[in-house]
Amino acid sequence: MLHYQTHGAPEKRALCFLHGFMGSATDWSPIVEALETEAFCLTVDLPGHGGSLNRPSYEYSMEGTTQALADVLDAVGIERCTLIGYSMGGRVALYFSVYHPSRVQRLVLESASPGLQTKEARAERRVLDTERAERIQDDLSCFLHDWYRKPLFASLDHHDLVESMVERRQNNDPEELARALEGLGPGQQPSLWTELETVQEPTLVMTGAMDEKYEAITRRTAQRLPNARRVLVSRAGHNVHAERPQAYLAELCRFLDDT
Repeated sequence: MLHYQTHGAPEKRALCFLHGFMGSATDWSPIVEALETEAFCLTVDLPGHGGSLNRPSYEYSMEGTTQALADVLDAVGIERCTLIGYSMGGRVALYFSVYHPSRVQRLVLESASPGLQTKEARAERRVLDTERAERIQDDLSCFLHDWYRKPLFASLDHHDLVESMVERRQNNDPEELARALEGLGPGQQPSLWTELETVQEPTLVMTGAMDEKYEAITRRTAQRLPNARRVLVSRAGHNVHAERPQAYLAELCRFLDDT
């Protein structure tokens, strides 16, 4: 079973948190610490991350990961939850909501995409992710420093988070990260753009205003979801909950309390 942690009392409303690529359940610690007196918080390590290593090959896929997540919910005794995902975790959360809708009460997508829309784009991304997987295994430290110099993460510099982020990511197993990237990357994920209209749960779509790429993606995503509210957080980029945790919490709590 995927590695997970629980915080708070089981009789409270259930919140399940899914981290991004190269992250782990502990990435959510500041958010969970602020919520655990009012909610039952479940944080899960996705395959190839944290304590979820050397998992069966099937789990290194969107279908396998979401089934493994359903197994965790069963083990913890959660029938329905608010599912909260960041980046890769947001893609998993959306996939889970499409194929396990009865398990999701509300949905939070932070800087997440419904996927690449064409076969050609997915094929190109698979080639790129294979190259990245090789680089991860060759020299994880070098890969991390290059990764966090990508324009997508430029806003981390404004919050002095790059070095601490790189240091935490060094603890990953390179071979496991490579497996996760090749199995759970956007090149492998089926496009969910045409499935968005089937997601009936109240959905919060969030990203930072400094993330131009996902500002456009989240705008289109929210337009297609039947019951979505979109939020742009100022002075933040791709990783809102790390860059501006208090602003993230304010938006999350407002959404959770919205009846």
